[in-house]
Amino acid sequence: MKAHPYQHRHPTTGVTTSSEGMDLRDYFAAQAMRFSMFDRKNYESWDEVAKASYKMADEMMKAREPKDEQS
Repeated sequence: MKAHPYQHRHPTTGVTTSSEGMDLRDYFAAQAMRFSMFDRKNYESWDEVAKASYKMADEMMKAREPKDEQS
């Protein structure tokens, strides 16, 4: 799934450009990184911040999955 797809038609030339957008997981990770950077937890490296952000993004992706209503 993609985040922020767009299509734009230039007002004078009429040329249309479009983009599929970024992967939703990457979008979630970027949003999580904003939080992680200011979290009170001290990270040893930017690599740890990135890994924690993608871990949070993966959890957000799981939360979007349909739940079995009969359980």
